Amino acid sequence: MTTLNDIAKRAGVAKSTVSRYLNNGSVSDKTREKIQAIIEETGYVPNQFAQSLKAQHSNIIGVVLPRFDSPSTNQVLKGIDDVAHEKSYQLMLTNSNLSIEREKENISLLKRQKVGGIILIASKMDEDLKKQVTQLSIPTLILGQKIEGVPSLVHQDYEAGRLIAEHALELGHTKILYVGVTEEDNAVGVLRRNGFMDTVKEAGFEAAFHETSFSRKEAYQQALDYLPTTEATYIAAATDHIAIGILNAANELNLSVPDDFSLSGFGGYSESDYTFPSITTIDYPFYDLGIKALNRIEQMMQEDPVSLLETMPNQLNVKQSTKKIK
Repeated sequence: MTTLNDIAKRAGVAKSTVSRYLNNGSVSDKTREKIQAIIEETGYVPNQFAQSLKAQHSNIIGVVLPRFDSPSTNQVLKGIDDVAHEKSYQLMLTNSNLSIEREKENISLLKRQKVGGIILIASKMDEDLKKQVTQLSIPTLILGQKIEGVPSLVHQDYEAGRLIAEHALELGHTKILYVGVTEEDNAVGVLRRNGFMDTVKEAGFEAAFHETSFSRKEAYQQALDYLPTTEATYIAAATDHIAIGILNAANELNLSVPDDFSLSGFGGYSESDYTFPSITTIDYPFYDLGIKALNRIEQMMQEDPVSLLETMPNQLNVKQSTKKIK
């Protein structure tokens, strides 16, 4: 396998000269022609990753993922990757595993690696993280959450909560339980829940609340405890994964959805189509968000003006798991 050092020896120049040529630096025409001829003769393929780290403008985009085992994250990443491949950008992926501290570490890592831009798919946030992001000199785009002064792409989470609540009320349900997550996640834990709760309250009713995690297993285990005693005829879960966990618990307890209670989620994950019954949900354009994110960070890397905030629409998708109250 031909190396950069081999090219330099055959051309009779320093390795740094070959590196400058590969990075479009200053090299004489004669030397440029000699190096190019040797590259074509040997079939040498430059290490673009290493080149990008040394180049003034990196074509590497760092992506901070909240976790790997998330259908929504996977769809966003697919959109990012499809456009990155089309436009010859390389991705450097880091996983925060729903930890704010790891999120901060990953941002620092990408900064040290001199990536051309950072896409942060944010979950939990605190003031230190917001400060770290606002002080970055690297173009940075936030997905799913908002930081003042930093370009962000977000979902209509409050509106999504309202849509699901309106659906439950239209079906005649008044005994309602919302199964949500921690307020550390502003989009899912606060906005989505508030949209739901506010709508139920405006209709003259009160929804009960139970906090769980994003884990389908934990949602399932907790549901085994509260389903036998709940009076709720409608349970709204903060994500499709949580809804699937609740559905699994209901099956184990010989409870029927939607006969014993209606059930809905958020996200539009493909898994919710293949449960029985299929789960009513809010479809989120995760893949489209990924496409828009890559195009947006490219604009930022090219120093083109971009809007600080753009909101992605969503829509109610009624399936088999919800029905009118008897």
